[in-house]
Amino acid sequence: MTLKKSPTGPSRLRRALAAVAAVSAAAIVLAGCSSSGSSSSDSDKKLTLWLSSSAAQQAGYDQLVKEYKQKTGVQVKIVNIPYSGYSTKLRDAAQANALPDIASVPALDPIWTKKLIDLSSIVDTKSNKINKNFIAKTSDGDVLAIPSDVTASGLFINKSLFEKAGVSYPTSPDKTWTWEEFIKAADQVRESTGAKYDLTFDASPSRLRAMVYEMGGKYVHADSSGTFSTDKKTQKAVDYFVSLNNDTIMPKSVWTSGADPSALFQSGQVVAYWSGVWQVSSFAESITKFDWASVPTPAQPVQASDVNSGGLVVGFNNSDSESTAAKAFLSWMYKPAQYKKLTEVNGYLPVESGLDPQYPFKSTAAQDAFKLYNDELPLYAPISGYFNQAQTKWVLNGKSLTTDPSVTELGKAINGQESTSEALKNIVDGYNQQVGK
Repeated sequence: MTLKKSPTGPSRLRRALAAVAAVSAAAIVLAGCSSSGSSSSDSDKKLTLWLSSSAAQQAGYDQLVKEYKQKTGVQVKIVNIPYSGYSTKLRDAAQANALPDIASVPALDPIWTKKLIDLSSIVDTKSNKINKNFIAKTSDGDVLAIPSDVTASGLFINKSLFEKAGVSYPTSPDKTWTWEEFIKAADQVRESTGAKYDLTFDASPSRLRAMVYEMGGKYVHADSSGTFSTDKKTQKAVDYFVSLNNDTIMPKSVWTSGADPSALFQSGQVVAYWSGVWQVSSFAESITKFDWASVPTPAQPVQASDVNSGGLVVGFNNSDSESTAAKAFLSWMYKPAQYKKLTEVNGYLPVESGLDPQYPFKSTAAQDAFKLYNDELPLYAPISGYFNQAQTKWVLNGKSLTTDPSVTELGKAINGQESTSEALKNIVDGYNQQVGK
């Protein structure tokens, strides 16, 4: 798939002419959809940016567009759409030829991927240092989307319990531990303090993928023909994971009957919690009964995670002048100075390295956690971005993984209803049926 390249160097006159033409030709469509907002009394094209976020995470974009207006005179109108209707609104806009100029989307959609601007020139700019493992691109190398931020699996500990037990733990990703070393330490803490469990583990395929990657496996991986399978290291890692669900190290109830792992950890009765970086902001406010900390993710022997996009930023090729203006804004937004501000205000884990964002958290634990995750990201093996990029390929082929069978099948294995080999075979079959060749 080859996308149309946006022209370089937007022309004020061309934008004005395009805006007038757009109003006269598409007034009815624009009246019913918050798309690119031209005005008959305004000679300049107004860019429109769609997103779906909390007010707190719109704040960073609000600051950016205000600064961009002061710098360039170009107005960018933000339209914040409820998440439940966002995908439908994008589809409707695509079919009505009334897409916004820019959007932060939860996922790509085959309905509108052919309308996307190629953003490879932004990614290839040396000063940006955007991690190419996490972008969405075509087989031809065109960049369809750049993450607004990234999310990754993370290990949280009850610091108070570790200190009470006198058990040490790593604090730097340069000197992390293996899963076996972590479990041994957690056992000591549980036995010494009377805690109920070593660990709670989100019932999430993403969290499981991270563990498998760290133990050298590929989890469910497609070959060049598009056929999915697993490898021996994945089998070994999954066997190990299932064995941990013994109602001592880990409660069976999370993966078999939907118990809340976060609530269990926050009760103070669990030594550690395997979850995601987005928990940091919540824990900074909600955990008051004990001290907590984020610690380096285990490496056995691979330093990895399952890294996904908090949001995917895209530009739409509505016309030459509009796409040029949209790309100019995105080029400016991803420059380190601007993008750093966005990550700081919105509490993002950045897709760019070398920024050293200063987050406004009052919690020392939260500040330390984000520093750790920023230090870890550049160290993760490329496989950490495999699933994120695979989803792009599926969309380009008109497919999607609507139901990941991992939790259901491994829940059966934990309950003894089937072997881990049978569970993995059923998971592979589910992938092949939905997104295989």
